[in-house]
Amino acid sequence: MKRLLILIIVAAAGWTAYWFVASSAAKSGFSTWFEDRRADGWVAEYEDLTVSGFPNRVDATFDNLTLADPETGAAIDLPFFQLFALSYRPNHLIAIWPDTQTLSFPDEKIRIATEDMRASLVLGKATSLPLERSNLLIGQLQVKSSKDWQLSARELRVALHRLPDTHASYGFAVDAVDLAPPVAYRLSGDDSLPNTLKTVQMDMDITFERPLDLSVIEEDRSQPTQMNLKHAEIAWGDLNLQAAGKVDINAAGYPTGEVTIRATNWRDILAVARSSGDLPEGVINTSEAALEALARLSGNAQTLDIPLKFSRERTWLGPLPIGPAPIIRLR
Repeated sequence: MKRLLILIIVAAAGWTAYWFVASSAAKSGFSTWFEDRRADGWVAEYEDLTVSGFPNRVDATFDNLTLADPETGAAIDLPFFQLFALSYRPNHLIAIWPDTQTLSFPDEKIRIATEDMRASLVLGKATSLPLERSNLLIGQLQVKSSKDWQLSARELRVALHRLPDTHASYGFAVDAVDLAPPVAYRLSGDDSLPNTLKTVQMDMDITFERPLDLSVIEEDRSQPTQMNLKHAEIAWGDLNLQAAGKVDINAAGYPTGEVTIRATNWRDILAVARSSGDLPEGVINTSEAALEALARLSGNAQTLDIPLKFSRERTWLGPLPIGPAPIIRLR
């Protein structure tokens, strides 16, 4: 009995020492990272950093955290930010955001309010901390921009995971519940549409220049080189859009490839686009003429399979160019 008691005391003392070493290393590592960012010209400040969670967790809490990247001009301000980890699984993190936060860009400020925003992150064991998988959950999202747009959602889930046996390819999925996009606020007087979208889902594989690790924060963004959209769907009242396709993306961010969109009640979708003012009138008129021609050929007045091609920095609807191709770049 005495020997067992001694073993328990020794084990408890050893675990206590391990936790204090781990917590001290975490605090030192965070402090060094912030110092390195400031040396690179960032604004990287926090009012206080506390580490708690004894005996089984190492929990870091930053108070009044501000990060600003001088290269892009992007900045984030948080009243607090928390990272939780089990002391025996330091590469599996839980991130907790506050109920309010602010994102700033050179030409825009975005205020974000939530009732719950947290993410689970599993990182590789390399010193660059490559992302293996992540799941983000946001509850009661409200977003307002200084550019006079807003959106909201009752729940938003985002998942990202590295695909097996690949260097820098990731599965990316989005699922939103009761999402009200910016256009819904601008069309609030249109009683034919509900306030929120019934379905918002997306499932795609994305290949990047290099793995997603600390360098995408510390240095520059790893840009996508290929996107394979396996399925996307948006349902808004009787309007429905589904899409699938694959594009390659060059160094300038221009895609080459084809995405097929199935549009149900496509004339009403065009009417919403026209009322929103998001697209130039010329693009909408060209698209409408081309879609009318497709409808006559298909014999289906309500549902169309629309082949959108991206080539030579242009977007093509069949043989007709309808506008510039989108630039897909992370900043």
